[in-house]
Amino acid sequence: MFDPKHHVVKANGIHIHLAEQGEGPVVLLCHGFPETWYSWRHQLSALADAGFRAVAPDMRGYGETESPQAIDQYTLLHLVGDMVGVLDALGVDRAVIAGHDWGAPVAWHAALLRPDRFRAVIGLSVPFIPRGQVYTSQKLPESEGAVFYQQYFQDPGVAEADLEHDVRTTVRASLFSISGDAPMPDTLPEGFVPGMVSLRDGFMAGMINPPTLPAWISEAEAQVFIDQFSRTGYRGGLNWYRNIARNQELLSPFEGLKVTVPALYLAGERDIVLGFPGMRTVIADLSHNVPLQQTRLLPGCGHWTQQERPKEVNSAIIGFLNSLM
Repeated sequence: MFDPKHHVVKANGIHIHLAEQGEGPVVLLCHGFPETWYSWRHQLSALADAGFRAVAPDMRGYGETESPQAIDQYTLLHLVGDMVGVLDALGVDRAVIAGHDWGAPVAWHAALLRPDRFRAVIGLSVPFIPRGQVYTSQKLPESEGAVFYQQYFQDPGVAEADLEHDVRTTVRASLFSISGDAPMPDTLPEGFVPGMVSLRDGFMAGMINPPTLPAWISEAEAQVFIDQFSRTGYRGGLNWYRNIARNQELLSPFEGLKVTVPALYLAGERDIVLGFPGMRTVIADLSHNVPLQQTRLLPGCGHWTQQERPKEVNSAIIGFLNSLM
């Protein structure tokens, strides 16, 4: 039965909203962009049924959690600090941490920097990327008419206006267009880089708003995201991207440091992230940088891993958690 409890804790200087379900060892679930705790709805009940206490926060800048005004309050060190603060607020010494999309770097770095608090890590979509090893938006090919989406997100107000013009279309089109259900062309142009954005037309111009959503998400479920982002806008989540360069500087003392706790990596075979330059190499080398227990690529699955393939994801996560007992 899906019946999470909701409450707010004070952690790392801000109020953080949590949805949680179950009793037992804690599994902390970090969502990505542009999502909320609700993206883990299928995992909350499954983990609770398997004997775990699943905790899914609205991350900093999202949903019912506070959204500081200053851009520099959204660094990876702030986000890792939030998750440590959540454990403190809950009175929990150690937990397993999982993250999807932007939540994955939070999870990987929580495990990297605080193995005393996070005893294992699960990354969905985005693998652990050692500092400086792979792409940054500055390394990607750009032209006068197009930039990588991370670069497009940098100027405050530009992406907000684009994404917030019609939130219903933004949510539905985003869920469909980078899912495993989106059509894929038979051939791609030479030098094609996924995630490029036309400066003239904007981010949403490349998205498809489907007449009917894929079977893995209902209109009622999509409405939950529509309601939240209609209320909050997208500024909080976009500010995570505006700290990419700052994160590189802040993490310079930790270059070469490797994750030391057991790890699981899951992604969809059709995830757009796997097409980013250098990403396949990072995944192939993942076991050199983390104590990887398993890498699993889900056939036909796109970017929204735990929503598109809840049964497979739940099975893999629960199996991994049980192996730690």
